[in-house]
Parts: sequence; C-alpha cells; structure tokens
Amino acid sequence: MAVQQTTVNPDLAVERQNATFNAEELTYFLYNGPEWTKRKRYLQNLAIQGVAKLKLKQYATLSREEQYESGLQKGAYAITMVKKLGLKSPAERMLFTEAVNPHEATGFNLHNSMFTDTINRLASDEQKEKWLPLVQSFRMVGTYAQTELGHGTFLRGLETTATYDPQTKEFILNSPTISSIKYWPGGLGKTANCCVVMAQLISNGQNHGMQSFMVQIRDYDTHEPLPGVTVGDIGNKFGYAGIDNGFLRLNNVRIPRENMLMRYAKVLENGTFVHPKSDRLVYGTMTMVRSAIVHDAGRGLAKAATIAVRYSAVRKQSEIQPGAGEVKVLDFQTQQQKVLPQVAAAYALMFTGRNVLAFYMQVTSQIEKGALEELPQLHALSAGLKAVSSWDATNGIEACRLACGGHGYSQASGIPKIYVDVCPSCTYEGENTVMTLQTARYLIKCYNQLRQGEQLPSLIRFLQSPLEGRSSLDNQLELQELLAAFEHRARRMVHEVGQKLQTAAEEGKKSHEAWNSNSVELSAAAVAFAQAYIVKVFTDTVSRMEGKVKAVMTSLCQLYALDGIIRYLGDFMKDGYISSEQAVLLQSQLLTLLAELRPNAVALVDAFDFPDAVLDSALGRWDGNVYEALYDYSLRSKLNEKQVLDAYHKYQRPFMESQWKNCPQAAVTSRL
Repeated sequence: MAVQQTTVNPDLAVERQNATFNAEELTYFLYNGPEWTKRKRYLQNLAIQGVAKLKLKQYATLSREEQYESGLQKGAYAITMVKKLGLKSPAERMLFTEAVNPHEATGFNLHNSMFTDTINRLASDEQKEKWLPLVQSFRMVGTYAQTELGHGTFLRGLETTATYDPQTKEFILNSPTISSIKYWPGGLGKTANCCVVMAQLISNGQNHGMQSFMVQIRDYDTHEPLPGVTVGDIGNKFGYAGIDNGFLRLNNVRIPRENMLMRYAKVLENGTFVHPKSDRLVYGTMTMVRSAIVHDAGRGLAKAATIAVRYSAVRKQSEIQPGAGEVKVLDFQTQQQKVLPQVAAAYALMFTGRNVLAFYMQVTSQIEKGALEELPQLHALSAGLKAVSSWDATNGIEACRLACGGHGYSQASGIPKIYVDVCPSCTYEGENTVMTLQTARYLIKCYNQLRQGEQLPSLIRFLQSPLEGRSSLDNQLELQELLAAFEHRARRMVHEVGQKLQTAAEEGKKSHEAWNSNSVELSAAAVAFAQAYIVKVFTDTVSRMEGKVKAVMTSLCQLYALDGIIRYLGDFMKDGYISSEQAVLLQSQLLTLLAELRPNAVALVDAFDFPDAVLDSALGRWDGNVYEALYDYSLRSKLNEKQVLDAYHKYQRPFMESQWKNCPQAAVTSRL
C-alpha cells in the first residue's frame, strides 16, 4: 500500500522561511506578471487533471512500444485540448503540452513544430492555402526529413536528389546510395504520412543545391507506405523512447512541380530555377529551432536544479561538527559548489533563450518586409548559443544527478528522463562543434571587415574596442566589469585566431587548410562570444529588476560569471587582463557567493514554479517528502506485481539446485 503524506517536510519549510526575498515576485518576473502567472498555473493544472483522468501507467514502467503508444495518446489529448481551449500563443501551448508530456517526446512533436513551421515559412501563399488546412486537421501528419545516414550538419553533402522532369512537370525523388537514406527524423518511423524532404535540386542538368519538397509517404486512409517508399523506425535509442525516429528510402518517387516549397526559390515549368534572395532563407526553420533550443535547454536545467536543490535541503548526511549530528547536504560547501552554479546557469539560459527568440521574431518580421541585413547575425548567434546552451545544460543536468547521490541514478529522481530529453540537442539541428565553427566563420568575416575599417553590426561591435588594458574587477564584482572581462576574452580570441588566418594567407597557405589547422581555436572563440552574450543578457535582465529580488539575482549573476571565469581562467589571464592576484580574489569571492546564496537556494528554484507533475520526481517534490515518494515508487515496480517471478522457477531455482545437489549440507532444511 502506498504511503500517504500531506505535510511539508519541516526542513524544506524552514528553507522557505529563511529566504531573504519573496520567490513569488521572481516568478512574476519570469512569467510576465501576476496575471500571466495565474494563467500559466491554470493551464498547467488543467493539463495535469486531464492526464490523471486518462489513468495511464507510470512512464518509467512502460516498454518502448508502450511509451510510443502513451505518447500518441497524450499527444492527441494535448492537441485536442489546445484547440478546444483556443490557445494561440506559443507560450500557452508550450506550458499546456509540457504539463501533459513532461520530457516525453511523441510522434506528433515534429508535426507541431518543424513540419508546420517549414510550411508557414517556406511555402507560397497558394501552397499554404492548400496544405495548412490539411495539416491543422491532421489529414496530413508530417515531419521534417533532412539528416541522412551518411550526412547530418553538412547540408551540401546530402545525397537525396529531386530531379525535375519538364515533360511531366514532376520531380523524381531518389535515395541513390545507402548513405543517402533519410535517418533520424522524429515521427517518420510510424506516425507521419507526409514529410518535408530536403534534397539536391537537379533541373536542366544542373545541381541547384538543397531545396525543400513536400512528399506524401503513406496512404492517407490505410497508412500503408506508397509505391517507391521504404520507411520504418530506427530502433531503440539512448532516450526518446516515445518518439518513432525513422528511416526513409525513396526510389523514383514522383511528386508534382507544385510540391517544391516555392516562397523564396522555385522551378518554372520549363525547368528554369529562380534563386532566393539569400540561401539562408531556405534554412529558416533550423534557425528557429536553434533559437528555441536555448530556452528549452535552460528550462531543462532549471528542472534538474530544482530537484537537486530541494533534495539537498532535506537529505541529511554526515557531520560538519563532530558529534553534532547529521546535517543537510546543502550545508556542505562542496554541495553548494555543485548545485548553485547550475541554478545560476538555468536562469542565464532561460533569459538568453527568451532574448534570442525575440531577436528571431524581429528578424523574421524584417524578412517579411524584404530586409535581410540582420539574417547573418541571427544565424551566427543562434548557432553559437545553441551549442553553448545544450552543452551547458547537458553537463549541468548530469552534475545535478550526481549531486543527488545514489538516488539520482533512479528513474524516480526524474533527472534521467530530463537528461535523455536534453542531451540530444547537442547533436540534432546541427552538431555543436560544427555550429561553433559556423559562428566562427561569421566572427572572422567581421574581423576582416574591422581590419578594412568598416563599421561592424551591433551584435559584434564589441570587437572594435581596444585590446589593451587590464580588468578593474575587485571584491565588489560590478556586473559591468564582469561583462567587460567576458567581452575582452572573446575579442582577444577572435583577434588572435583571425591574425593566424591572415598570416597563413600571407604565407600562401590555402584557406581551407588554414581554417582546419586553426579550427580548435576558432571553435573556442565562438564559445567565448556566445558566453559573453549570455552574460550580457543576464546583466541586462538583472538591471530591470527591483528590490530584494534584484539583490539576490545580482549575486546569482555574479556567481554565473565568476564560475565561467574560473572554469576558463587561463583564457582571462593569458594576456594579463586578469592578474594572478585578481584570480585568487575571484576564487575566494565565488566561495563567498555560495555562502551568501545558500539561504535562498530553495526560494530560487521555487520561483521556477514547476508543478510536481512536470518535474515527475520523487526527490524534487514541493513538499519535500522524498523518502515516502521513493518507497511508493519502489512499490509500483512491475517486478513487485508477483512475489515469486516465473524467472525464479525457469532459471534461478534450476541453477541453484544444480549447484547445491553435491553440497554436503544439501539435506539441511530451507529454513535455517
């Protein structure tokens, strides 16, 4: 029988009482005021109550096939309710869907995101008028098929072809090699009946590069694959059990000319290719997803940090003062050093994610008017931030799991499910190292413009500042001085690697050889640029806060920046910008900040305002009754449905009998 507990763990209650600020005020800041916070809670509670009525089994106890079915059931429920409630804003839809499927991917995920977004952004008005009603009514269930067995991020290397036949006014799609098979798209394996296929456009004997094509792959009524289509699920993965990542092989599949997405690029009836104003317009969907990943990474890390901090506030282990009894794990400085920087990073990434999504919407609005000037900045920023945020979130979530000790290894902690949901973002929508090198290419372009005396775009203008000077950082830890350190580091690294490339060119080395020979430093410079941007967003956000919330968030921002400086201390000290004396001071100040933030740790994660159902964690529950929850979790294990399992009679007992039959004590009774 499950243990029931309704009171709040007194240790957690004390933590909340001792906070120096009102967590609710920070929640209001995060969710744009009391009214929107109220709306958020209403939608989440509605979703949680609705899922409870479905009476589904515990997710962790399901087989892979059952998790897929559960995902479809929950996904269908979420979509139905979103329509019924008339939820229009992306934020409302996200909050409701997250409460239905907390870190549980479904076969509908790509349909609701990349597939629909690609049609909205790359299809002509006529195509949208034709397809969107079918998409919205789920007559067409789609996904986005780009990655192939042999190629992922390197789009120019994709091998799938779409050859135009002017006689029939059709495109013929083919997977000419084993490595050209589309591989990994979510929902492709069993759910989708259509997909946007990225393929090399060949018309009038000329290859015009990657373009997007709408391809029906399954019959709308029977769901059977169409002629020429070989499609299926790729099998078990590290995580994402609820989503049917798939493979797709096309053999002379013909589609009408009108099925090429033709908002920016098109093929005329005679086969003439009309170029888009910018090739990057064709990849707009990826830019959108990369921008969204930053916020999602921060939100995933915030959940793991919430679990780790709450658990650390109720778990007692060992002594600090001999003979004084066990203390909360959170009282140990080493534990504070593990979890508090993750809280800071979660806030930093969430603020930055919101910022870059706003920038994306701004640039998209400009593109609608024909202005493309900001597009390169957005592409470079979203690529770099996507890499840094997914790396930091993945490493941070793992740090939180380890901070939970042995119980963190259990699915009951909720952290494994978060980890396997977030960590794939390091490779999907662009492998991270490749992303940093794309950002680096833009930075070097700006560096060369600077050498020629040109004015730089606003995002990169900090490169124009002089490299000379020393940091003024002292124990006050002024936010602008911390930001100046990050910008100086990024500026120096860009200048240094830019000069190396320039020297290589002067020595007659081929540009591609010089680039590869300096790619480690180029990637590092891009990371430094992205980190400087995150610190800037964090400091700018804190400047808009007020009162006690501002005071504690200033300390948290300082902790985030100091943690970054100390992790990359060599970069900051390399040219003497930070002295050895300052380095010692900053390391000391970081430990001071840990002690200063310790009383507010629980309040800081409470402010994220995650319902227990969204955390799905025995360790991170709001009432802190973790041991009751862990015991309840263990009672629900499938292995406990029978006291003596069939496997005992089939394998264990025969093995035991074979071993003890020659034992001198074999006649001893079974009860000792």
